Amino acid sequence: MIRLLASILVLLPLAASAEITLQRLDELAAEVQPKVVEWRRWFHEHPELSNREFETSARVAEILEGMGLETQTGIAKTGVIAILEGGKPGPLVAVRADMDGLPVTEQTGLDFASTATTTYNGQDTGVMHACGHDTHMAMALGAAQVLTQVKDDLPGSVMFIFQPAEEGPPAGEKGGASLMLEEGIWDDRTPEAIFALHIGISQPGGQFSVRPGPMMAAADRWQLTVLGKQTHGARPWDGVDPIVVAAQIVLGFQTVASRQVDVTKAPSIISVGRIQGGIRNNVIPDRVELEGTIRSFDPEMRTRIHERMERTARSIAESAGAEVDFTIDQGPPPLINDPDLVTRMMPTLRRVSVGNKVNDLNPQTVAEDFSEFSNATAGMMIFLGNSEPGVDPSTLPTNHSPFFDVYEPNMAVGVRAFSHLVVDYLTGE
Repeated sequence: MIRLLASILVLLPLAASAEITLQRLDELAAEVQPKVVEWRRWFHEHPELSNREFETSARVAEILEGMGLETQTGIAKTGVIAILEGGKPGPLVAVRADMDGLPVTEQTGLDFASTATTTYNGQDTGVMHACGHDTHMAMALGAAQVLTQVKDDLPGSVMFIFQPAEEGPPAGEKGGASLMLEEGIWDDRTPEAIFALHIGISQPGGQFSVRPGPMMAAADRWQLTVLGKQTHGARPWDGVDPIVVAAQIVLGFQTVASRQVDVTKAPSIISVGRIQGGIRNNVIPDRVELEGTIRSFDPEMRTRIHERMERTARSIAESAGAEVDFTIDQGPPPLINDPDLVTRMMPTLRRVSVGNKVNDLNPQTVAEDFSEFSNATAGMMIFLGNSEPGVDPSTLPTNHSPFFDVYEPNMAVGVRAFSHLVVDYLTGE
């Protein structure tokens, strides 16, 4: 009997601690919510473009250091990381947030709307957090605040990653997740798992959506110049018409996606975004420039599409006596959520999601360079709906719109999600 009582006394503090920890996380998330809103509004009012997040990164570092965390700055130009060491031994996990804004002139009418302006690709434009990166930073900082207050009970450590240039670095520059890895943020310690949230994407407010395996597409930019021979529009046989050749190539590219790769394996998209050539109605020019985007979900198929596009363009041009200059700038690879990690963390997401519901999701043809991190370790990207209760998310302005906004109470769900995911992973729940 004495031994039984002793065993119960030993077990009671552990059970109570586990129960209190989850309750405590929610209490701390509620306490930090006003700060999360304040941080989000500051970031929203002061957006900066990719690789130019100087004020943003300084503010992030200031907030983290105010929590007692030691920061490393200037990674991949403006990136910031901080590691929270738990009070007990255990693995390292990571939480990632992106920091850059977009060349979009804001039209929300918010009291804290951006008035920032810049020159982008030779054009004057506004700068706006039109994709929710302001909320991503604020939610990650909120989770950092929560977790620092329970760090003595954490059986492991947490790396907070604030990444620049998710929208892509300026032409001729490196940046983003790949550069952070190239500069060695994981050389000494690689996290066992990494988590990220993306707000918006037309999901129900306060609810999560996720899928194992391919979730977001690879995004590659292609550029093509068709070189012909200029001549009079009334005598096309005296030249080589690059406009007609370009038109044939555009149609030929559509057969790559529909006829030259296995459409049952994964979807793919080849889009033309720009065609430019000629200056007068009766002059056949000597060149036409085209560019567009390729979206794919399977790495092998991605390579095959690149090869088939070049073959198609060159063959069509050769048949007409023209030449082509074809290049592909590879963007982030497909974002593939680790299936085991998604399965393991699904109970956590259901616990936190509004209505305890996690929605299924089709693969999204938008891209995210979080895929660079999730290629290097087990990763999970989760979508968080940003609408008010009872509002159809499909009626709201989408990400990258000048009218894009979020329902700020949903950020508390994001803070709880980051906090619960970290604690559940580290405690093996």
